[in-house]
Amino acid sequence: MDEYQQTVRALSDRIVSAQTPIRILDAVKWDDNVRQTFLKAKGKALPIVDRAWYQGRPLSFDAAAVRIEFQNIERDVTRQLGQFNPVGQIMRRMCREYRMVVRMLEARGTEDFGLISQELYGAASDAFHAGDPTLSDLGLMLSDYLNRIDGRGDLKDEVKNLTAKQAVDMLQSRLNRVFGETEETIRVFESDGIVADAAAGADYIKVRADAMFNERDVRALEVHEGLVHVGTTLNGLNQPVCTFLSKGPPSSTVTQEGLAILMEVIAFASYPSRLRKLTNRTRAIHMVEEGADFLQVFEFFKEQGFGMEDSYGNASRVFRGSTPTGLPFTKDLSYLKGFIMVYNYIQLAVRKGKLDQVSLLFCGKTTLEDMRILRQLVDEGLVAPPKYLPEQFRDMNALSAWMCFSNFLNHLSLDRIEADYANII
Repeated sequence: MDEYQQTVRALSDRIVSAQTPIRILDAVKWDDNVRQTFLKAKGKALPIVDRAWYQGRPLSFDAAAVRIEFQNIERDVTRQLGQFNPVGQIMRRMCREYRMVVRMLEARGTEDFGLISQELYGAASDAFHAGDPTLSDLGLMLSDYLNRIDGRGDLKDEVKNLTAKQAVDMLQSRLNRVFGETEETIRVFESDGIVADAAAGADYIKVRADAMFNERDVRALEVHEGLVHVGTTLNGLNQPVCTFLSKGPPSSTVTQEGLAILMEVIAFASYPSRLRKLTNRTRAIHMVEEGADFLQVFEFFKEQGFGMEDSYGNASRVFRGSTPTGLPFTKDLSYLKGFIMVYNYIQLAVRKGKLDQVSLLFCGKTTLEDMRILRQLVDEGLVAPPKYLPEQFRDMNALSAWMCFSNFLNHLSLDRIEADYANII
């Protein structure tokens, strides 16, 4: 590396090191005692979680020291790279985001937690663009479509007849074919310590030991957790200079989750009940923003057909870090919000003939607003193109053709189409 690249690498490594102790989901999750107490009361009393409850579970790091470290890094970025340096702009924004994350975690159990969450991940009442529908509108619209097809017998979910161990073996085999059996092989294993059915780390995927799966679930995990989440992490870890791309602040969460959902769709790995899970989360967050408490959200999930334990699990996702009567933790908006934003970005890239920028979504934990800068950094040799790419993005022919048609279809009136087709459907 030349002196400039060494400077960028040193600052980048400092960001990676400073964020290491921050574990957002670990810091906001409710423990099993809360769940057991709630279920023992038959779901009739609010969970006992308040500011004091969180204070009894202190953060695993010195929040003040971490905030000061990010402030120092941000100041050194400007001192060493200048105010308008492109890679410096990305690193300064990351420092500001991580400081905001620390402030959010310090505010667990208060109204400020929810307000900062909305700044980082957005709110259900946010519009995509001026005059466009909001995220909550999207959730209601998708729910309406799903309700119309819900009665079809041929669209019912397949039986979940795979144990966690069987799912682990099947998923490991699939990922080995994609990533090879090298030093970067993705490990898949069972875990008792997660709430979701599966969760991705830097080079592994954990599968909940007591969960059941079917082959469609495994395919979705391969695409979502493997090809996108772990794949982009490995690509970030392979960056020789901009090592910060291996770690993702909240702004990259929206892009990453949106990319993962898009991959599920274009790989034909998604399915209606999977989509309903995402719309329910969006609707639940909007309910809380409108004043609903934990019991009302719990009842909402029961009305969607979930049992008591699953309804509690879904509702607690919305309130983790907050209180049962507080503002929501809005991270779960990232899926649908990110999907729309990434889809629109790829559409525009095709329309403007900038296909070379699309694959850069996978070069690490990227954020949409940085894509033009990342293209410039690739040209400067500061960012390496992604080593691991899903086949749908290695050859852009099919995706480009789809987006060309999609660009045209956006100009047609669906209401007019529905009226004209009334006699044939």
